Amino acid sequence: MWLGGVQIVSETGFVAHSDGDVAIHALCDALLGAAALGDIGKHFPDNDKKWKGADSTVLLQAVCRLVRDEGWQIGNIDATVLCQKPKLAGFIPQMRAVTAAKMGVLAEQVSIKATTEEKLGFTGAGEGIAAHCVAMLYR
Repeated sequence: MWLGGVQIVSETGFVAHSDGDVAIHALCDALLGAAALGDIGKHFPDNDKKWKGADSTVLLQAVCRLVRDEGWQIGNIDATVLCQKPKLAGFIPQMRAVTAAKMGVLAEQVSIKATTEEKLGFTGAGEGIAAHCVAMLYR
């Protein structure tokens, strides 16, 4: 599975049109939303064969270009990945480095955290993974 631009060996993976990197998709949606540019589905629809199996970091780079073309700069990103397994703490530094590089910002501008939700809900039951993200942009 791909998460935060990092490949993680796991018993499970994602069923998705692209590579299914939910962390990167949340980053994309947060950036697009902060710039009032819609969402990831508007720019990379899942019915477009062009995006089938796409590397989500390529989508992130395209989103960053769109945001910058509108005159915005990225201030910071704060993302939380919700999953019971796999444990992500050891992957967080690499996720921060990869996403920062793809966005053209410093790793210090990117916060990525993970939580298990203590076995509550579909993520806690190991039935899926979710991610939430907020982005601060400035002109």
